[in-house]
Amino acid sequence: MALTFAPGEMVALPEIPLAPEVALHAAESAVIVVDMQNDFVTSGGRLVVPDAQATVPAIAALLARARAANVHVAYTQDTHLEGDKEWAIWPEHCRRGTWGWEIINELAPHADDLVVQKCRYDGFYDTALDHYLSRVWNVKHLVIVGTIASICVLHTAASAGLRWFHVVTPADGVSALNDFDQALALRQISWLYAGQVVRQGADVKFV
Repeated sequence: MALTFAPGEMVALPEIPLAPEVALHAAESAVIVVDMQNDFVTSGGRLVVPDAQATVPAIAALLARARAANVHVAYTQDTHLEGDKEWAIWPEHCRRGTWGWEIINELAPHADDLVVQKCRYDGFYDTALDHYLSRVWNVKHLVIVGTIASICVLHTAASAGLRWFHVVTPADGVSALNDFDQALALRQISWLYAGQVVRQGADVKFV
């Protein structure tokens, strides 16, 4: 049966449980920063997400806590070359080697961080991410932040959940193209993948 909605009709939002605080064992945790690149975050980028810049302080603070506790940090970097089919879906973006492709200066990776270049939405697809998380670092808990919440963040979280990682997402560490997409992503992470969404302003702590 097809569902139809009249223009302007409101759709009820299912409840999204919000954790007041989450404490994770540092030796079994990693932080994944998804696609915080100039094309998505910085004014002048080709596909700027409206609230992406506002998440930078929260992500930076999370990274500072993680690094102080020797928690592994990984970045995904959306990467495309000439002729990529994704540019038939979206305008050209994140062309390898351009300013827009670079991770923003405020969240620049450290020398020991993992950076995986990905050609699709999912950070695990055809990258070394799972190899390091599962086989090298023996990680169980993933704190996933970044943009775009309903696309690359959600697809990466989905792949993590399907691999039985425990996914944690701070609400103030992800950004979406609109409020509906933000709610969709947080709902799926907390419900379908049995993850935890940390409420706005609360910390993820590493112990």
